[in-house]
Amino acid sequence: MAPPNYFEEEIFLPAKAWFIILSLIAALLLNLLPLQGYMLTLRPDFIALVLLYWNLNHRVDMGVAFGMGLLMDVGNSNMLGQHALAYCVMIFISLLLRRRLYIFGLLKQAPQVGLMLLVAQSVTLLTELLNRADFPGWYFFLASVTGAFLWPVLSILLRVSHSQKYDQNAL
Repeated sequence: MAPPNYFEEEIFLPAKAWFIILSLIAALLLNLLPLQGYMLTLRPDFIALVLLYWNLNHRVDMGVAFGMGLLMDVGNSNMLGQHALAYCVMIFISLLLRRRLYIFGLLKQAPQVGLMLLVAQSVTLLTELLNRADFPGWYFFLASVTGAFLWPVLSILLRVSHSQKYDQNAL
């Protein structure tokens, strides 16, 4: 008889609200770090990644995404509502694809998360271009690629917050 596989039978309890708030504050601080050069170009949007994670785990909705976008706009001194619109569009797309993303493993989720980050960056770029800014160049989209590569690591780090409870009937 094969030993039971405990990892297939684990049930994750919801994360505590204080941990979600703390992770969003940490993501905001990471986004507001004063970086220059290549580090600024390669830095992913940590708020977008954390919002996507908590949205996929049924804890964060568009209202929180809108509020975090406004905080990001104020922190970066951008046009008010620019990131709020981008985050809301991204969360809307993730709500449409939630079941599909939830079925996939972390490595299969990463390219799709990268595309959602690309959509959010495109909305941000479009609002900047409508505000008569210059096109920053194609390297602007490298942050979506690094965000997709960072997705599995971030998901594992945020999953630690969940309490694990095993199904006793499976033993």
